[in-house]
Amino acid sequence: MRYRSRSVRGIRAHAVCGINTASFALTATPTARRGLLGFSVERAVGDGPFRWVNGFKVFRSLEPNPTPNTSVSTHVHPIQALVWDDFTLQSGSTYTYRFHPMRGTPAAPRWGRPTTVTIQTEPLRGDVHDVVFNRGVASSQAYQRTFHNLPPDEQPTPELRDKALAWLSRDLDDVLLGLIRSTAAGDALRGAFYEFSYQPVLAELAAAVGRGVDVRLVVDLKADEDGPRKANLAAIAAAGLPPDAVVPREARVSAIAHNKFLVVLRGGVPESVWTGSTNLTTSGIHGQSNVGHLVRDRRTAAQYLAYWDLLATDPGGRRTDGATEKRQRNAAYRAAVAGLSPAPLDRASIPKGITPVFSPRTDLATLNLYARLVAADARSLACATFAFGIAAEIAEAAATGTPDGPLRFFLLEKRSSGTPTVRLDASRNVYEAWGSELDTPLGQWVVETNSRVLGLSHHVAFIHDKFLLCDPLGADPVVVTGSANFSRASTTENDENMVIVRGDRRVADIYFTEFNRLFFHYYFRSVVERLRSRPAAAEESHSVDLVEDDSWLVKYEPGTLRAKRVAVVAGMARAQPG
Repeated sequence: MRYRSRSVRGIRAHAVCGINTASFALTATPTARRGLLGFSVERAVGDGPFRWVNGFKVFRSLEPNPTPNTSVSTHVHPIQALVWDDFTLQSGSTYTYRFHPMRGTPAAPRWGRPTTVTIQTEPLRGDVHDVVFNRGVASSQAYQRTFHNLPPDEQPTPELRDKALAWLSRDLDDVLLGLIRSTAAGDALRGAFYEFSYQPVLAELAAAVGRGVDVRLVVDLKADEDGPRKANLAAIAAAGLPPDAVVPREARVSAIAHNKFLVVLRGGVPESVWTGSTNLTTSGIHGQSNVGHLVRDRRTAAQYLAYWDLLATDPGGRRTDGATEKRQRNAAYRAAVAGLSPAPLDRASIPKGITPVFSPRTDLATLNLYARLVAADARSLACATFAFGIAAEIAEAAATGTPDGPLRFFLLEKRSSGTPTVRLDASRNVYEAWGSELDTPLGQWVVETNSRVLGLSHHVAFIHDKFLLCDPLGADPVVVTGSANFSRASTTENDENMVIVRGDRRVADIYFTEFNRLFFHYYFRSVVERLRSRPAAAEESHSVDLVEDDSWLVKYEPGTLRAKRVAVVAGMARAQPG
């Protein structure tokens, strides 16, 4: 949901709410900015009492020697930001915020009349879409403070182990398990999975078989030393899944069966489909960032079932085929997939509602569509995640941007190193962040860990999401999400599935706020990493302390990233009074 407060002495609050996150922008007139030290923030949950929000940054004149993990009240040490996010919310809940403008000096502050906004987070369950993100931020101060950078299995008590796992997975684990548990005798489950070794889910699928659910799962079992075959087979055996529940995907050894979806049928009718970026592994659930997306739409579920029926034939060239036969089989497979899901060519041709897109395809039309959505078709903002680098088609499209054009945020697993070959920076209105952690103390911030060190991830340690947002705060947003990595291989070679959701502001708000959570969590760490190339830059105290006058507002001069962020949120469509 989107909210806009009334103006109080030149200050107005704007808010976008997801399920567990709200993103705020504060607009202030030149007069309201004069002498502004920041905002002291109060928050009330429902009809409960107001409590001051805490922060890390301090006025050194008041707190000269902050210790690691110092937490201070914003009543005394305000938030010096016109864009701010609260990542600690619960689904389907009401919150009221008071933003008190602080002026004067740190030693003798004066608070003006607050700007108040009341918001409501989205419920976890929607009419059509349930969107569930794990936390995906083991590299965080929160994990260090609560779990002391120890792996879940090394926590001092079983209760803390379970708490760590639940914190990392958030609702992702529970919602998927609950979906499987909701099936009864006579229902059916049809799934397709790449990595398939997460025992809680496999055990729940075996239990479903035991109570009479018809379970059949296409699983990547290609004879590839680098693939998941060995781990998948071991997990299937350990869970006791019967042989007829597993359909081996063994053809096309040069590609990967990269799907992660589950179709639910009741009374023989496909009713819903679970998709997203989450592999059924400990890494997928608890380690890297991921999303699960449940769509309750019979038409969409039927399209996925048709795709599953094709996958169940193990289509495409076999290892034993000759070159000609292999080409023919692969061409026939691509054509069949493209026939199941004709792809839009641009934003205008995307139908309102839900459009599935399956791979492999006969050409790069869908990849070119994604490039258009982050470039020519975006009017104000585009956001995208890239676990394995940015495809040339997307990079080249984004490189056409100008400083006053649409804003683009790209979130990567790791820092770009020479690729893409085109410049993507502020001159193109492109801002990048990448997975990283604080590996040295920085002011009040302590050393963090990451999911690879914790033994939760081996390949991808930070960003595994695959979603793209085009004008998410507009009146007609576009969300693209699923298993594909926005690459050539995911378009024309691998088994993949995506859904394009157009015009659903609830879905867009959820994805936008979660993207914000991840992007700006890692953006701070990415900046610190960049600064290491400058002598002693990481030790510059002013980068982590509050400024003791209104000069912090220079960061919001026109043309700066922060000013652009304010403009995007403040300019959102269909905001209601808050």
